[in-house]
This record gives sequence, structure tokens and C-alpha cells, in this order.
Amino acid sequence: MTDAFPGLSGQPHAIIERDGVRFTLLGTAHVSHSSVDAVRAAIDGGDYDTIAVELDPHRLQSLTDPDALARMDVVQVIRSGRTALFAANLGLAAYQRRLAEQLGIEPGAELKAAAQEANARGLDLRLIDRDVGLTFKRASRRLGWWGRAKLAAGLMTTLFVGDEDLGADEIEKLKEGDMLEASFGEFASGSPALYDVVIAERDRYMAANLRAIAADPASSAREVLAVVGAGHLQGLAAHLREDQVAPDVVRADLESVAEKKSIPWFTIALAAFVLGGFAWGFWHGGVEVGADLLLYWILLTGTLGALGCAIAGGHPLSMLAAFVSSPITPLHPALASGTISALVEAWIRKPTHGDFMALRDDAATIRGWWRNRVARLLLNFFLTSMGTAIGVWLGGARLLGKLLA
Repeated sequence: MTDAFPGLSGQPHAIIERDGVRFTLLGTAHVSHSSVDAVRAAIDGGDYDTIAVELDPHRLQSLTDPDALARMDVVQVIRSGRTALFAANLGLAAYQRRLAEQLGIEPGAELKAAAQEANARGLDLRLIDRDVGLTFKRASRRLGWWGRAKLAAGLMTTLFVGDEDLGADEIEKLKEGDMLEASFGEFASGSPALYDVVIAERDRYMAANLRAIAADPASSAREVLAVVGAGHLQGLAAHLREDQVAPDVVRADLESVAEKKSIPWFTIALAAFVLGGFAWGFWHGGVEVGADLLLYWILLTGTLGALGCAIAGGHPLSMLAAFVSSPITPLHPALASGTISALVEAWIRKPTHGDFMALRDDAATIRGWWRNRVARLLLNFFLTSMGTAIGVWLGGARLLGKLLA
């Protein structure tokens, strides 16, 4: 390809002219000092009026404002049901911190450099990537129950790998691929649905955002440098050349998240089975059999929920909340024992500013998860919920055995 401007020689790039705008796409490695140098050289050598980067506002903030986590209301995160999303973001941050320590460079440093250069030179800065929260949500909806379980396992592996170094193959994959895809581990390469959401959809989304620059009547952009991961270069270029659907339509489609079914059939069926089993026990076996089934359910779900909380290092009152709520919450679609236990834990052991400031470092080690109060809240939520779920399955098996006896 012919360079639009000096500074691109030897770097993966594509140049596309469309709608009166010349787009120069620069493919980078998110863990490479040379990519940082390439970004600066490209901006120095080109007469660009707009710089576009593969970031969304939240990811840019995490790169440029390390104190952002300290301003987060973790109680509101738990109450609003965004605990899993927060944990996923924390897993990504921990993964990036491990990379930074091993390779001596902050992942995404070239994107940060592009944004800083744009601001320093007074150029128009455009953040063209989709919000990472939307990407996680769409991935969750596409994968189904078993896929979500494997995805959670991959994220948990990312969180708890401790100080182990990444292998050479994984680092090379990062140089050619995408940070979000790499953070999911081996599951990403074996899941077409996840690849589509994490890579292919974002190619379309970023291309739509670039086309929107040209379509914006208030924009005077004529020369745009887009800094993106090398793994997006080919797909992004193809969509930028070929897509004809209006950018707003494309973005609306790729930002939508299928709503959960309004009728929680699984919870209704579980409640009917459990409560029906208790009723059958009292009706056919008398008080002794009915009370035995009820007590078994309470003790099993409550004990296992409290055990999960205890393993997470929960306060005794948090364990009591887990024990009381675990027999009840599986029968209610809007409640979760992990949420209740974590809220009690947050009330008793409110995270401090220091916990938030140390969160990225603590999340990179197994011991740090139990030392940091914010991370421990997440452990409380997940392990309490896991204990309750195990209790539900074991208690349900006991009920079914009695019904079939």
C-alpha cells in the first residue's frame, strides 16, 4: 500500500477514501513499545485533523484516570445487579496489570498515547469502540446458560492466575489480536458466538463510527487517523469500504441487548416443585415427613450459602444473612443470596479509599482478593451464590427422591 503520510512505513495499515474523507487505519499491538513509537511517528508525519482510537469513554478513563475506581459506589453496583459486569471489568484490569508487570508496558499504551497527542495538538479526538459493558452483556445473551458458565470460568481463571507469567504464545496472540478476546482465554478461540460479539461486531461498530464522522455536518474532518488493534484492521477496513447501512442504524443494532424473558419460568417451576414437594410431604407423610423435607432444604441451602460466604472471608453477620436468605432467594426471581450477603458485608466492612486505590494491584494476586475489601465483596457475592446453587440442586434431588419413592 502507498503511505498517506510518512511514519507508516513498515506498519500494518490501510488507507480508505470515502465520502470525501481519507481514513488511515493504523494497526497496533496493545503490548508493544514499538506501537507507541509508531503512533507518535504517524501523527508527527501526517497532516491529520482527527484522531480516532479503539476505546470507549470508560476504557479511556481507566487508562488516564487511575483514581476513577476510588469514586465508585460499590454498594450501588451490587444493588443494581451489575456485580458480574464489575467483576468482568476487574478481571480485564487484573489481566492488563499482569501484562504490564511482565512486559514493562501498560496494555493500550499506544491508544493512550494517541488520545494524549490528539488533545495536546488540539485535534478532534473520537472514541470509536463500543462500551465494554455492552460487549459483555451481548456476549452473555448470545452464549446461553452453558456458554455463560464457561465464560465465567474463563474470567475466574483470569482473575486467579496469580503471579504466573503469560506464555510466549499468548503474548504473540495479543500482538496480533485483541485485548478483550485474549482476556477470555482459550474459550474465545473455541466459541464462534463470542468471537462474533467481541471481534466481528466491534469491527462493524467502529466502521460505523468512522463513517459517522464523514456524515456529521458539523465535522470538518478530511484526514482521519484511526488507531486500532492489528486484529481489527482487516475487518474494519472491509466494513469501512463496503457497508451501506446508515451508521446510526448499525450502532443501534449493535448496542441493543435482548431483554430477559419477562416471565421467569425456571424460578416459577423451581418454586412450584419445592413448595409442592413440601405440601406433598405434609399431605402424604404427615408432619414428620413434611418437616423433615423442609428442615433438610433450609439446613442444606442455608449451610452451603453460609459456607460460601465464610470461604470468601465474610463477617459472621454476612454469614448469618447468607444462611437466612439462601433457602428463600432461589424461589424469588428478583433476589439472590449473594447480593444480600454482599450488601451486609459492605454495610459492616465498608471499603475504604485505600481499598479502591489498591484494587488493581490486589486483584492480580490470589491473596490480594481476600485482603482487599472491594475484591472480597465480589468473592462474597459469587461464593455465596455458588453455595446456594449447590444446595438447591442437592435439596431438589432429595425432594425428587422422596416424591419417587
